[in-house]
Amino acid sequence: MDTQLRHLSADQVKTIQASFINKVYMWMCAALMITGFVALRTASSESLMGALFGGGSMMPFYILLFGQLGLVWWMSSSIDKLSVGLATGLFILYSALNGLTMAVIFLVYTKSSIASTFFVTAATFGVMSAYGYFTKKDLTSWGNLLFMALIGFIIASIVNIFLKSTFFYWMITYAGILIFVGLTAYDTQKIKKMSLGLDAESEAGKKGAIMGALMLYLDFINLFLLLLRVMGDRR
Repeated sequence: MDTQLRHLSADQVKTIQASFINKVYMWMCAALMITGFVALRTASSESLMGALFGGGSMMPFYILLFGQLGLVWWMSSSIDKLSVGLATGLFILYSALNGLTMAVIFLVYTKSSIASTFFVTAATFGVMSAYGYFTKKDLTSWGNLLFMALIGFIIASIVNIFLKSTFFYWMITYAGILIFVGLTAYDTQKIKKMSLGLDAESEAGKKGAIMGALMLYLDFINLFLLLLRVMGDRR
């Protein structure tokens, strides 16, 4: 592929990148729609909400949550061994399962504040993704910094489950927002660069588009949940 790129014009390179990133966005948006639909349907079903969050036990919710984490890890670590169909199916399954767990936000926040936060998230994500795509600056140096910050964010979040510190909670929240804003730009540029090493119509290219969509989907969802802490009106 590198040899082929030397013979391509700048316009042809841009076309390859635009075609690949469009597929990534298409899959990401499809996953978000599935998550939103499942979350809304779950929130409107008393029996489902009772099974997941009622009965005095949150065990079903936590089983789902850890199951999703395992599914993402499996997809990421085994993507080379998976077929395009299975990778696509797992991505769709993950977005649907995430919709089940996301339904909990309707118990905590008003629908109007959830909607307004979603649009703010979409606008923020769009601006940062566009920056990552169009900037001439190499964002590679952001990668290690953001990864270390993300690990710190996860550890701090776990620690605060036990500390239950309000100050720590808000510090983690605002730090998390900055981390996922940065990751949105970094991951977009990473996907743009990745497009030049893949044939978009090959099996590897199709799986690459799915994994790119998963990265941006996770950035969007996490940014949305963190912004909801700040902007959401509690019931």
